Amino acid sequence: MTIIDCKYEHFLRSDTKTVSSLLELLGGSYWESLIKGLNYILFCIQADDDLKSMFVGTVMRKIKSRTWKKQRYFRLQEDCMTIWYKSKKAGNAHSTCNHLSKATCCTARTIPFARGVQSTSWRAWRVYFPLNAISRWICDWFKKADKNRDGQMNFKEVRNLLKMMNVDMNEHHALRLFTMADKSQSGTLEDDEFVLFYKMLTQREDVLRVFQEYSSDGQKLMLQDLKDFLREEQLHEDGVQQYALKLIERYEPSDTAKMLQAMTFDGFLMYLSSSEGSIFNPNMVDLYQDMTQPLCHYFISSSHNTYLLEDQIRGHSSVEGYIRALKRGCRCVEVDCWDGPNGEPIVYHGHTFTSKIFFKDVVTVLGNYAFKASQYPVILSIENHCSVEQQKVMAQHLTQILGDKLLKSPLDGKIPIGLPSPEVSLERKILLKGKKIGGLENCMNGVVDDPLMGEVSDEEDTAEIDDDHHRNDSIRHRVKKSKQRLSKELSDCVVYCKSVHFSSFKHSQIHSKFYEISSFTESKTRKHIREAGSEFVLHNARQLSRVYPSGLRTDSSNFNPQDMWNAGCQIVALNFQTAGVEMDLNDGLFSQNGHCGYILKPTFMRNTDERFDPENPQNRDGYKPLSLSVQVISGQQLPKVNIKEGSIIDPLVRVEIHGVPLDQAKQETRYIDNNGFNPVWHDTLQFTIHVPELALVRFVVEDYDKTSKNDFVGQFTLPFICIQPGYRHIHLLSKDGTSIPPSSLFVHVRITKLM
Repeated sequence: MTIIDCKYEHFLRSDTKTVSSLLELLGGSYWESLIKGLNYILFCIQADDDLKSMFVGTVMRKIKSRTWKKQRYFRLQEDCMTIWYKSKKAGNAHSTCNHLSKATCCTARTIPFARGVQSTSWRAWRVYFPLNAISRWICDWFKKADKNRDGQMNFKEVRNLLKMMNVDMNEHHALRLFTMADKSQSGTLEDDEFVLFYKMLTQREDVLRVFQEYSSDGQKLMLQDLKDFLREEQLHEDGVQQYALKLIERYEPSDTAKMLQAMTFDGFLMYLSSSEGSIFNPNMVDLYQDMTQPLCHYFISSSHNTYLLEDQIRGHSSVEGYIRALKRGCRCVEVDCWDGPNGEPIVYHGHTFTSKIFFKDVVTVLGNYAFKASQYPVILSIENHCSVEQQKVMAQHLTQILGDKLLKSPLDGKIPIGLPSPEVSLERKILLKGKKIGGLENCMNGVVDDPLMGEVSDEEDTAEIDDDHHRNDSIRHRVKKSKQRLSKELSDCVVYCKSVHFSSFKHSQIHSKFYEISSFTESKTRKHIREAGSEFVLHNARQLSRVYPSGLRTDSSNFNPQDMWNAGCQIVALNFQTAGVEMDLNDGLFSQNGHCGYILKPTFMRNTDERFDPENPQNRDGYKPLSLSVQVISGQQLPKVNIKEGSIIDPLVRVEIHGVPLDQAKQETRYIDNNGFNPVWHDTLQFTIHVPELALVRFVVEDYDKTSKNDFVGQFTLPFICIQPGYRHIHLLSKDGTSIPPSSLFVHVRITKLM
């Protein structure tokens, strides 16, 4: 022990029993345990004379090489984590890090720190730095990236280094901070300047305020402090101690703090920036719902005219549309089939100038990509305009290319009494939706009807225009409904999704079969909801319904899918190629449950004994409205939306509630002038949610413009039931739904009962 030059040696000698017990508890070799013990003891001491001397500082010599030696005035910053020095050359202040390894702590070397004051050793200094693992980590990375060992890096090199460190960076903001950190104005950063740059890039005063509110000493969260925070703010109830220990182990960078079962600010920030600190409950990201219910009890992610990449008139058709949709978790895709050259069916938007692709190529892509994102069944919705001869070719392609993936007969070979579930029996199966000769029961009994079929379904009435626009005769087209001949081969490929014409809810209740599915235009769907909302919900509890966009949407725009989900419609087909709020809602709904493309409907929409009217939700059994309070605290590194040099956004945040009509609402924060890097609002928005099971919450950031429409900056949409209360980060997405790290919002959320 005599080789350890430490002013606390008298403490060790005076309380040998205590220290011995501590070292035995810590385990490891004698010297390793001793160092851990010293770190523990010094961690608990808040101030002493040596620290005060370090705060005063002194002139020391900075040595980079044999030839580069400069005098600098050094002093310890108040955070006990940063050494500040002043350059005599330029009078610039710098932040740097000077860390000694654990081995250095065990040497007997003493370095005078300040003239006229008590000397102290570097090892005594070092033990105050165990919580500064982040700065040490930064310096180590800088040395690795400094290939020519000149101790300098330009912005391009710094940008590459940050990528190596897995640090998300908005280039516009990073360049501004780089310039601020470049105190010497040399266009490069030295190691100490890089640490300053990194800390400016990642500093979070808003989070620090929360941290210090719960910290007993303002420096760390002891286990009890963290438990208090988790209970009072994050509203964790069960197993709080185990959860707190898990967070410390997972996110705390300091081994010393871990040993103390404590969390530093760095660990606290890492936790709040992680998936566990996200507003989206991580328990609902993975598959968590019951997948053994009938197909009609789920909302199913669905695409309209999947082959189109652009508009509905002259747009490009491509198998890429299917690849993109399937990778996005879509479980129902559409093909418009027409007779093609050389006996090969083609896919395109009939009677338009859209390009054409072969049906067999679509089937091939379907076989290759159907189960990349999800193992649950894919529904292939066929709009059939082919002759009987080419229908046989279609059936041949489906059978030969898809093989066992194509479901061609009822499960277990028995006459079914209800729709199967997505799980087990239908996993990795492709179901064909289309016209069918006769019923499922007839096929099982060997009875085959004449191949002359009934009226085409609504979606096949290609020139149908919405009822809302029938007054405009110039755009009104009528196509006489006709009979259509089907090949038995293609008909046999349809099992659980037989397309039928919809007459009325009363007729369906009496005559419809569970395996029959009707398609509705968006306008007819809204009409049914207004006139018979509860009957529509009941209809969708028994069988599948498909809703598709109006024929007037030639630009491939989308309708609001929320209106259709409110009535329990399962297959709400959207133009996946068109970004916007409608696809944000679709992505938001299906972002839960493992992104599997199936979301279990609420109980009151599955139970045929219940009556739910989306227009009057307060009349349902179990009505329990909730209050949602969102305090928008701050934003982080919001992307630049104007390419004009020097432009800075004026961000505002809008919170939107999408759900039943009674829940539709939106509120905004004020806008912040010229600050996209770290705007602070502290604005609180209040909402009442009447049907939380159906509600979606959309957070939108816009660049305020007083003379024109605000520019979109980023958004994030999630189901209300997936919200985690407390202090949370919202990681923003771009207009097309892709991630834009490190852009985020920091919010505080509270959900309370109103009844």
